[in-house]
Amino acid sequence: MFGPHLTIDMYGCNKKKLKDVNYIHAFLSELPALMGMTKIMPPYVFSYSGVKPEDWGVSGIVLIAESHISTHTFVEKGYMSFDIFSCKDFDTEGICDIIASKFEAKTYEKNFFMRGRHFPKDSMRSKQMLEMEREKETAQAHEGTHSHEEN
Repeated sequence: MFGPHLTIDMYGCNKKKLKDVNYIHAFLSELPALMGMTKIMPPYVFSYSGVKPEDWGVSGIVLIAESHISTHTFVEKGYMSFDIFSCKDFDTEGICDIIASKFEAKTYEKNFFMRGRHFPKDSMRSKQMLEMEREKETAQAHEGTHSHEEN
């Protein structure tokens, strides 16, 4: 597996926090360390206006060596989403609790799945597996040739 992907949909959040670009920036800046991840750039956080007036909010992303963390808020609706993807395992329950607490969510839904089922994490191991497969194919081909010679 490549790694875990966690999405969190939070409802009934503190609207003052949802619209505060500086608060969200500070949280995105500290979150990678809380997860045991490596921040590779400062967060990029900005306010946006939706097509509908009530769909305004704040979006932010922080790139981590292990992948990314992003968020979107809909202030008028008290809603916030988080998307955390990593090639390294992390405490999904603990992180959900921290995020929900930080934004005072009344309730939240989380979705978790593992990505990259066939992703070769270790290049040396992948190389060894390919070599073993080639040796097996060569042995089978040689066996087939040898069997025909005996007949």
